[in-house]
Amino acid sequence: MPVAVPELGSFNFVPETKENLDWADLITVDLSLYNTPEGKQELARTLIKAVREDGFFYVKNFNVSQERVNRQFSLGKQFYELPVEEKLKYVPEGLDNGKFNGYVPAGRYVVDEATGLRDRVEIYNIPKFNGDFPHNHPDTIQSHITEIEEFAKACLIPPVSLHSEVLDPLHVLLAIALELPEDFFLRTHTYDVKSEDHLRYMKYSKYTPEENLKIGRTWVPGHTDLGSWTLLFRQPVAALQIQNHKTGEWKWVKPQDATLTVNACDALSLLTADYVKSTIHRVSSPPKDQEHVDRLGLLYFSRPHNNVRLATVDSPVLKREGYTQNKFEASGNPVPTMEEWTFAKQKWQRTKSSRQDVKHRTAEILPGWNEKKYDEY
Repeated sequence: MPVAVPELGSFNFVPETKENLDWADLITVDLSLYNTPEGKQELARTLIKAVREDGFFYVKNFNVSQERVNRQFSLGKQFYELPVEEKLKYVPEGLDNGKFNGYVPAGRYVVDEATGLRDRVEIYNIPKFNGDFPHNHPDTIQSHITEIEEFAKACLIPPVSLHSEVLDPLHVLLAIALELPEDFFLRTHTYDVKSEDHLRYMKYSKYTPEENLKIGRTWVPGHTDLGSWTLLFRQPVAALQIQNHKTGEWKWVKPQDATLTVNACDALSLLTADYVKSTIHRVSSPPKDQEHVDRLGLLYFSRPHNNVRLATVDSPVLKREGYTQNKFEASGNPVPTMEEWTFAKQKWQRTKSSRQDVKHRTAEILPGWNEKKYDEY
């Protein structure tokens, strides 16, 4: 049964930018077409075009109300209003070794060596509610924990959650596009099996205009996400930029009403030998008319089960197109499990460093895999 919802403070979104930015022309996956065989086939073609060309796409008509989304933004806002000393109680043990559930404080990276200026990105990750993870949260989160659980997983009657309404359809559509059984990816992304999925409240605190110039107007440099899909809920502070797979151009991603912005990630790229492209993206400082505000993000990160080995799947499409070996297979190195891949990349991501440290940014995180430097500074 749905829980009674405690009162929350309101969350007021700032106005969208009026600047004429170079927006990416992204494909929209309309899930209102999903419930017929013809609609599924059409959406599968749409999805595969999106993940091969742009990597990012919009999803609409996903049956999760804006009211429920707004409540999650309000919870994130309340968490970040806590005193720093309180938030620091929830830093995970082993953060430097890749642990990531709980609070990750800002200031771990030097973004301008000349002045010692550090990053201002804070993260709060909430893992799966399937019994595999402890849940130790501050009162502002714990008092709403059942509501958060209902938002993330299918425990409503009827089930209406990010898994049932967004992730499951995306996995089915990808399987159809690759001429695999419809449940192929569903079997490796079930909620009750251990994986490193998590819901995230993410805060980017503003820099001054002068500081933004010093850091090249880039808050987070170009990177890829490590899982299957990242779901980004619409918020109007323009900052996300993506690199087009074909042209290499950087474009802004426009916030679209009543949509999710979704990107394909490393695990899908490995499972398809790079047929599905893991999207290169970065976070820029907002345009001048939004530069004075902080940016609060609400995201969900989907990942295969921890025991899934990230070997190329046996797809007729991949065979016909010649995508038969991922980077590990081609180099003769051991193919990691999702758990091994997750913690290798998370450890690299969580290592304290400078943005100008090219050795770190291009480090070998597993035999056969070197990270890349996507931006110049």
